Amino acid sequence: MATQEIAQMLDELMGRNRNAHPNEKVAEISWEDSSVCRYYLVQFCPHDLFTNTKADLGACPKIHDDELRRAYLEAPDGYKKQSCQDDFLRFSQRMLNDLGNKIKRAKERLLLTQMEQAAANGISPQQQEEIEEKINILTDKINTLVDQAEQAGCQGDVEEAQGLLKLCDQLKGERDELKQQIGLKGVLGQDGQFGPPKAMEVCEVCGAFLIVGDAQQRIDDHLMGKLHVGYARLRASVDQLLEERRKVRDVKEKEKDKEIEERRKRREEGGETAVVEEVAVKKESEKRKSRERDTKSRDRRRSRSRDRKRSRSKDRRHRDRSRERGGRGGGSDRRDRDRSRERRDRDRGRDRSSERKRDREHRRHRSRSKDRKARDSKSRDRESHN
Repeated sequence: MATQEIAQMLDELMGRNRNAHPNEKVAEISWEDSSVCRYYLVQFCPHDLFTNTKADLGACPKIHDDELRRAYLEAPDGYKKQSCQDDFLRFSQRMLNDLGNKIKRAKERLLLTQMEQAAANGISPQQQEEIEEKINILTDKINTLVDQAEQAGCQGDVEEAQGLLKLCDQLKGERDELKQQIGLKGVLGQDGQFGPPKAMEVCEVCGAFLIVGDAQQRIDDHLMGKLHVGYARLRASVDQLLEERRKVRDVKEKEKDKEIEERRKRREEGGETAVVEEVAVKKESEKRKSRERDTKSRDRRRSRSRDRKRSRSKDRRHRDRSRERGGRGGGSDRRDRDRSRERRDRDRGRDRSSERKRDREHRRHRSRSKDRKARDSKSRDRESHN
């Protein structure tokens, strides 16, 4: 860790290429490289905020360079600058979320401790809730009086401001008494006696435990500490970036609304011209669609004819290949085909001869029946004559 910090200090003093030979070519680094710290380019690196504290993140392994930061600020807005801001916001918001969870746990712990001490001092949970409600009411009154005193001081009414501040001091005394009632139970002091309980509270900025009514010097030391200042700066930077983004988004929405309003006014002023233009646009779109349909159908017909030609050529090639295969070495196959053809012709001939034979027999039978009928008629005629 110390070696990295020393190397980083030397880089800041002598440059990153301090060990390079004078005639050696050094690759130039731009702010878009992955080896450059994006957090430092946007505003600051969170690793530098909490050095030698409980929230120390260690030394940043990436490059911090003011020249690269200047180039980043001078570069036009684009996707890469937006991604750098997104990374900074994501990392900062994750740290602030962790801090919020820490503050929540500290408050729960403090409340549990106060409830245990109140139970030990003989105060029931219901009485403790009533006292806490009174403390909240007094706090609201004190804040209201302080605001009124500030307004009176700005208006030049010094006497009214002093009276309001005195009333605030009285309310603060009452609040301190109520806090002492539900505060921590007495602990053994240096003199061997139990001292008065000390009320504690949690800092809303950094999550540290503070003594209510502590000395001003200790409060100032806490407010100027690295942890408190670092988290305050982190939260202010996140709020600033989010506010800038919100303003940019509002400007874009206003421009869009203005453009829509101008279009609407233009349509209203145009009147029938706008209607005619819309009709012309619709007709043009219909023509374009019909042309597209015609081209699609033409392409479809062409593709079909092309497929037919391909299939025909494929069948022709197949027949040619079969003929070539039969002419090359298919003697036995050819003989078999000839024999099957002869057998088929022979069968057909037999069928035809049998059909002729049946026809002849049928004709003979008909002629015989005719002759018999004629003889029978002649014999009947003779008998009738006799």
